[in-house]
Amino acid sequence: MNNSPHTVLPGKIPQISLGSWAFSFGPFADAPWSFDRFCDYAADAHYDGVEINGFRPHPHDEDFSVSAARALGSAIRDRGLGISGYAPDLTATPPGVAAEAEYLARIDSIARFCVAAGIDLVRVDTITPPPGPGDPAAAYPALVRTWGAAAERLAKDGLRLVWEYEPGFWLNRPSEILRLLDDVASDNFAVMFDTSHSHTIAAYGRRQGPDTEILPDGAPGLARLLAGRVGALHLIDSDGSLHDDETSSHLPFGTGDLDFAAVLAPIRDDVLLLPWWTVDYCFWRETIRDAREAVPVVAAIRDNLVRTKGIEAG
Repeated sequence: MNNSPHTVLPGKIPQISLGSWAFSFGPFADAPWSFDRFCDYAADAHYDGVEINGFRPHPHDEDFSVSAARALGSAIRDRGLGISGYAPDLTATPPGVAAEAEYLARIDSIARFCVAAGIDLVRVDTITPPPGPGDPAAAYPALVRTWGAAAERLAKDGLRLVWEYEPGFWLNRPSEILRLLDDVASDNFAVMFDTSHSHTIAAYGRRQGPDTEILPDGAPGLARLLAGRVGALHLIDSDGSLHDDETSSHLPFGTGDLDFAAVLAPIRDDVLLLPWWTVDYCFWRETIRDAREAVPVVAAIRDNLVRTKGIEAG
């Protein structure tokens, strides 16, 4: 198995994108920003790109013809922005629960949209809350088959599949994350390492039930376990708490517990090969202010990681 999810040209460093869910979930749910307004904000705040939330009113793949998806991609690029990935709305077809054919039909629709819009990464999750479906032991093999088939279908179109594990979704223990990666066993299937989720899972064991699985050094320990298997990166701070007792709180940089240099050091070789690092504000009321201020912070984290690699190489 190829341990590196992908490679980039020598001398390239990751660009910085912003996820559009920041302005459509949580405190923005009653009056979500239009996707155009979001893209204008991202460009004005000096992001290099955007990551598309596939939940309406933001672009849902089933609402777009091929020509409309091409026009969407062009409109984003005309603002000087790239697209780091697509997070589709698959809530009606939870993997391992929905029929495989039904899930793969959605994957085919997503692939058509992404290819036309110029997107090369698709983000998924298990959707089902912990501890899982009615019979997790029966659903697990179906999940493995479904995601394995989805990864292979997407690979044919040059699209990468990444799984974002979260405390609020089934399979939220370090051992479960590793097991699923091993069982899917596709070169086109990797994890999305979200710094907040990783901290909340590995340092606090949130929503794992009474017998928590905590790593002694938290998120850096989980990063060590996942080295070589990281296909995407979401960055945001965390204090280990949950938002509405569901999933990780996503806090402004500098207001949580995370030492980003320590968290990213074990996966440095993975994340410096990524074309994008995505800033992940979610459920945060002051995103308008704080997402703008995040750009230089993330650039400094990235540039410091590049320097440490250069120092060691020298």
